[in-house]
Amino acid sequence: MWFDEFLNTRLFELTGTSVFETVRRRLERGGGVIRELGCDYLAYALLDTVVDAYYPILEGMSDRLELLETEVIERPERDSVSRIYGLKRELLELRRAVWPQREALSSAARDDDSGFTEPVRVYLRGTYDHCVQVIDVIETYREMASGLLDVYLSTESNRMNEIMKVLTIMASIFIPLTFIAGVYGMNFDFMPELRREYAYPVVLALMASVALGMVWWFRGKGWLGRR
Repeated sequence: MWFDEFLNTRLFELTGTSVFETVRRRLERGGGVIRELGCDYLAYALLDTVVDAYYPILEGMSDRLELLETEVIERPERDSVSRIYGLKRELLELRRAVWPQREALSSAARDDDSGFTEPVRVYLRGTYDHCVQVIDVIETYREMASGLLDVYLSTESNRMNEIMKVLTIMASIFIPLTFIAGVYGMNFDFMPELRREYAYPVVLALMASVALGMVWWFRGKGWLGRR
C-alpha cells in the first residue's frame, strides 16, 4: 500500500535499510521463535516491525521540531513558515499511515476468528499499544508544529510593532521641527526674528532642544529603550 512505500522511503533515508530487513535476517539465520511458531507469528513479526519502524522517523521529526523551535524563537526567517508547513504535512501523512493499522491490530488482537492463535494475540496486544503510542506522539508533534506557527506569527507581529513604534517616534520628533521650519520659512515681510543677527543659530538651538526634549520624554516613558 502507499503508506508502506512511504515508510520504506523514510526509513531508508534514516537508517539505509528497508522495513523488513530485520525479519529477513531472522529467517535467514534459522531457528528461534520465528521458525518454531506458525505463519501467524510471522505475520505478527512483520506487523510489529512496521510499527517499530515509525520510531526512528518520529525521532527525526523531533529533532526537526527542536531546530525549528530554536530558529523561530531566536532568528525567524521567511522560510520558517514553509518548513513548519512541510513538517505538518509529513505528520499528517504519517498519521494517515498509522491510523488504519491501529484498527487492524485491535481487531486482530481481539477477535478469535482473526487467524491468530491466543499466544500470538498476546504479542499483538503489545504491538497495538505501541501503535497507539505512535499515534499519540504524532498528535503531540502536530500540536507542537501548530504552536510553532503561532509563535512565529506572534514574533513577526511583535517585530512589526517595534518597527512601527520606532517610525512613529521619529515622525513625532520631526512634527514640531517641521512646524518651526514652516513658520520661519514663510515669506512675510514683517517677521522681526528674521532680521536678528543670531536668529538662525537660536532657531537651530530651539529645534535641537525640542528634539532632545522629546527623546528624553519618550525614553522616560519607556517607549524608546529602557528608562
